[in-house]
Amino acid sequence: MEGTPRGIAANIVQRPVLGKRWGAEGPERSPMPELPDVTVYREALERRIRGQLLCGVRIAKPFVLRSVEPGIDAIAGRTVTGVERLGKRIVLMLTDDHFLVVHLMIAGRLRWRPPDSPIPKGRGLAAFDFRAGTVLFTEEGKKRRASLHVLHGRAALRALDPGGLDALKVDLATFAARLARSNHTLKRALTDPRIFDGIGNAYSDEILHAARLSPLALTERLNEAEVTRLYAATRMVLTDWTARLRAEVGDGFPEKVTAFRDGMAVHGRYRQPCPVCESPIQRIRYAENEVNYCAMCQTDGRVLADRAFSRLLRQDWPRSLDDWSERLGGGPAA
Repeated sequence: MEGTPRGIAANIVQRPVLGKRWGAEGPERSPMPELPDVTVYREALERRIRGQLLCGVRIAKPFVLRSVEPGIDAIAGRTVTGVERLGKRIVLMLTDDHFLVVHLMIAGRLRWRPPDSPIPKGRGLAAFDFRAGTVLFTEEGKKRRASLHVLHGRAALRALDPGGLDALKVDLATFAARLARSNHTLKRALTDPRIFDGIGNAYSDEILHAARLSPLALTERLNEAEVTRLYAATRMVLTDWTARLRAEVGDGFPEKVTAFRDGMAVHGRYRQPCPVCESPIQRIRYAENEVNYCAMCQTDGRVLADRAFSRLLRQDWPRSLDDWSERLGGGPAA
């Protein structure tokens, strides 16, 4: 890109002390499994347990079970007829319209282990026992958000579906209509499970960078070309990363599920150079998450206001990459 301030990237990346000036590094990273990760989990489970008898379910942490009827004993001895994805949930389909629904949330993980493997102390939530092996359900961290539902009947399963569209299964017109249904920022629209299915913090950053759109752009202000770019970028990013994760796992089982991966363009790459224009990746922090974006590629060189720092610094908040560079002592961008 002509006029790109290449010198800024090196200036920022090589100054680790900047965190003391602009505040501590971002909030605790939350690597929530998203559509590509859940898809690969689903496929790995399908290869191992489809057609297998569920011998039993062991519950280590009672809070993880969020349903009452039917009881956990109702599914023991039933056969797995398939494994499906429901948004970011994994559904074990069992005979007679019974379902075991796992929601990993942020820190939940699944492990494939030998039969009757013990549930890990502390982080272990439950175990699903099959003759071929055991699926361990664990959760890292102190916040207990992962959940397990035992359901009977398709109506009960549909009640857990927030209703988001799977962007990989709809055409451009359907995608555009859903996008236009309400006015939100693109970041919110992509990550709202009632609008789109399975997209979270990480892949929404990647999609918006690929589409060359600001995370704070409003859906009602997009023109036809921008909607088309967003649709194409959404499908490309999700398809590409699902293929990458499949290749990485092969015939094995996903063990390293994370939202911060080598090869990502912007997510988790604050201050590192953009792979397209080499300007430094920026961020907006909120709650436990952060938005990562490239100002040159996505916002015409404007640095978007960070809720924490912009309120603190007020008029001193840098509004452009040139301003950012000068405040960091690097002089105006060349």
